[in-house]
Amino acid sequence: MTLYGVGLGPGQPDLVTVRGKRALESADVVYSPGRLSRSVATEHVPESRIGDLDFPMTRDEEKLRTAWKEAAAEIAPAARDGDAAFVTLGDPNVYSTFGHLRRTLAAFHPAVDLEVVPGVSAVTAFATALGVEITAGSSLALREADGGASPTGPDRMVLFKVTDAPATHEGLVEAGYDVVYGRRLFMEQGETVVTEDPSEVDERDYYTLAYAERPDARVEQATDAFLEAADESGVVTDGGDLAKLERSEAALCGDEVQHD
Repeated sequence: MTLYGVGLGPGQPDLVTVRGKRALESADVVYSPGRLSRSVATEHVPESRIGDLDFPMTRDEEKLRTAWKEAAAEIAPAARDGDAAFVTLGDPNVYSTFGHLRRTLAAFHPAVDLEVVPGVSAVTAFATALGVEITAGSSLALREADGGASPTGPDRMVLFKVTDAPATHEGLVEAGYDVVYGRRLFMEQGETVVTEDPSEVDERDYYTLAYAERPDARVEQATDAFLEAADESGVVTDGGDLAKLERSEAALCGDEVQHD
């Protein structure tokens, strides 16, 4: 039998994947580590099949290890005798509590079979909500910004856990980034906020993210030539610079680019 680690996506029940929904519906018991994940899971399974787990709100590593050992001890028999699921918002392998469960089971209950069902991560949900396109040829780094941290270095970053937006914003702007914030995106619990003003998200909220980009970081795309060929009314009449398009398309296809 199997324990399924199911990513629920960013928070709206209809963003759970088809495979995730099937795993939830087939599981004998579905374990939830918190209120938000439980509220999404109960849209797909009855309350009677939800198993709650108690995790202390602490940074004390010994207390956290004790809590995860107790959780694994409860989950392991259910996964050996039938199918069980552990749900988490986003994707189980991206900034998720699921990693703690995986490691604890591997240490104390290695006979439990495990299967991960990916979910829509906060990264992709965030990009969609803000209209941010991570284009071919771009690089993107994930960073954590808890407590006002302002990580820098890469040209583009998605920052998780922005719990002191004004402090984070100050450091990023000084380093030359443009920054936009999103709070509780695609979530039915709480107010969704998208803003460039850090004062609008200045209260501590674990579900606040930021996208930071240096203005000169954009990568030219083949289809940019279409817009460059538009006339004053915005209409493309000649299909753009054909030579430029052919060179760009060849590079994207992996062909050798011929230089003039």
